[in-house]
Amino acid sequence: MSRVDKNKKNLLLEEMEEAFYRKDIEYFKVLLKHDDFDIRARAVCILVEIAGEDAVEPICDVLLNDPNALVRHEAAFSLGQMGYAKAVDALINAMLNDESQFVRHEAAIALGVIGSERARGALMKALNDESREVRESAQIALANLDYLAYSRQKGSNSISRFARLTGG
Repeated sequence: MSRVDKNKKNLLLEEMEEAFYRKDIEYFKVLLKHDDFDIRARAVCILVEIAGEDAVEPICDVLLNDPNALVRHEAAFSLGQMGYAKAVDALINAMLNDESQFVRHEAAIALGVIGSERARGALMKALNDESREVRESAQIALANLDYLAYSRQKGSNSISRFARLTGG
């Protein structure tokens, strides 16, 4: 990267920081389509922080359509950390179909963290993934679903912090 390019990127990062403090959600949604994968990955992280549930749909779009596996991985991770069930379908799609084992693994983990029973069948399919890491991630996610089902039988209707932290 040339000195000019580094300066341009640093100026953009400064601008992003200012937009972060203004909580400019639309600004970061636009950056999800930026040419630089680093900027797109940062935009995902920032949207999680400032947009809450409003970020789920655009981050699901990133998960399913971004050309860079690292950015898709960041989207899967972020969706899991957010914990909204409306991300389950996109995560299932990524876990079963993404070309990158890195993304499939993270999508499986995110499904375990979210803890939706809707993911159980897809996680069972992922136990046959060609990648050992994906298979093991699906095992962890399924173990968390089992624990959550057990917890519900005992009368808990919410996903505990413990389950979120250990779900993947």
